[in-house]
Amino acid sequence: MRATKSPRKGLRRSAARRSSSVSRPASITDVRGADVRRDIGGVRLEVGRAGEGRVKRMVYPPGYKWSVDTKPHVGTDYCMHAHVGFLVQGRIDVIYSDGCVEVFEAPQVVAVAPGHDGHVVGGESAVLIEFDFEGDTAARFGMPDAHRHE
Repeated sequence: MRATKSPRKGLRRSAARRSSSVSRPASITDVRGADVRRDIGGVRLEVGRAGEGRVKRMVYPPGYKWSVDTKPHVGTDYCMHAHVGFLVQGRIDVIYSDGCVEVFEAPQVVAVAPGHDGHVVGGESAVLIEFDFEGDTAARFGMPDAHRHE
C-alpha cells in the first residue's frame, strides 16, 4: 500500500502526479512517470528520464541468467554496462570473467562494473532501481570501465 502526503501549502504537484485521480498500489507492471516500458530477455524494464540520466526499474524473474536470457539479444560474452542502484527485492549473484563473485541481497546498494554475468537466486523476482547515464554510467559515477583488483 502506498502512503501519500498532501502537498504543502504553496507546492505544486508535477503534471504526471496530477493526472492520476485514483490512488492505487504500484505493481510489477505499472510505474508512474516511466517513458519506456519493455521486456528484454525476460527482464521487465521501465525507464524515466531525470536530467541527463535515467531512473530505471528492472524486474528480473526467478531463474533469470544474463548469459542465457539476454546474451543472445546483445551479442557480447558479458554484460558491458555498469549498474548503480538499489536492490529492493530478491538476490542477484554477479560473476566477473576472472571468476570473482559479488552477492547482492535486498535491501542493498548495488554497484557493478562492466564485464559481468549475473543471475537471480531463489524463488522470487529481483527488483533493481537503477540510475544510469546510458553508455557513460561507469565514468559518470567514477567507476572503473571493467572489473579490476586494486
